[in-house]
Amino acid sequence: MSSSHHHSTEDGHAHHHGPQHIYIYSPAGSIRDKAAFKRGIARLKALGHEVEVDPDAQAVHTRFAGDDATRLAAIHRAAASGADVALITRGSYGLTRILPGIRYKAVAKAVDAGMKFVGLSDFTAFQMAVLAQTGAVTWAGPSLLSDFGVEGEPDDIMLACFDDLLTGHGEGAGWRMAREKPPADGKPAVPDLYVKNATLWGGNLAVLTGLVGTPYLPAVRGGILFVEDVGEHPYRIERMLTQLLHAGILAQQKAVVLGQFTNYKLAPHDKGFKLQSVVDWLRSQIKAPVLTNLPFGHVQTKVVLPVGVQVSLSVEDRDALLYWGHQH
Repeated sequence: MSSSHHHSTEDGHAHHHGPQHIYIYSPAGSIRDKAAFKRGIARLKALGHEVEVDPDAQAVHTRFAGDDATRLAAIHRAAASGADVALITRGSYGLTRILPGIRYKAVAKAVDAGMKFVGLSDFTAFQMAVLAQTGAVTWAGPSLLSDFGVEGEPDDIMLACFDDLLTGHGEGAGWRMAREKPPADGKPAVPDLYVKNATLWGGNLAVLTGLVGTPYLPAVRGGILFVEDVGEHPYRIERMLTQLLHAGILAQQKAVVLGQFTNYKLAPHDKGFKLQSVVDWLRSQIKAPVLTNLPFGHVQTKVVLPVGVQVSLSVEDRDALLYWGHQH
């Protein structure tokens, strides 16, 4: 990252340096790994941050972190906390069912005041709804348990990206796409390209697909859609992408960026049908380039991405770069 950028965002907030106030809350699944919860909080404190834990962060109501009203209240406490960052403990499932009860104006007001809502997985539902309802920017990034609460050391790249988010230095994410066999026509799988002023949006594919046809999926035209998933067989990934295709959503994007798809098993009767088959099929269905291997998903090494921000995207050979530094 260049050191020439200046330290103010487009809306005039000075960036905080030094300790940050991080609010920890549980808007979805209940915490089962108490040790990871403690480790995560200890880690953030060791990094010098002021950590405030929501009173219901460890609530349990069947599989949820408290009943629907409890989790809605936690979101609204997070929004009212004045924290620099509101970080979820974990995803799992639980946000989709409470989307109608979220006070979106309160969330947008907190974002305007400089709060960064961070998370992934089930949190995609919250992020899409906030973008659809208010246009406010949230951040696709780590969660407390699976990223800061790991046994052993948290991933260096994740930590660096999170730190860049806190200090306002994050300007983009670069990565190297998977090496692929060139198609029969000899053209590269992804041509060199440069796209500018495209809204970055997306997240977990299953959660996103579950919002199609609702007021909680933003109608992004000319965007860059990124998706990831865990525990989904490639045919299920293809089925979800097919829904986005048939709903007309994919045709409206300038690029589709595939993150990490992990933790699934191929079966003998797949007979060669694999994730690359889905990528090849998707490329045959849409004109927009389909990029691979974004370091984001249910993996330790993950970047932090602004959801709802205008970005530029460049591809040169296998090197891809999403850049939003011009937002500062």
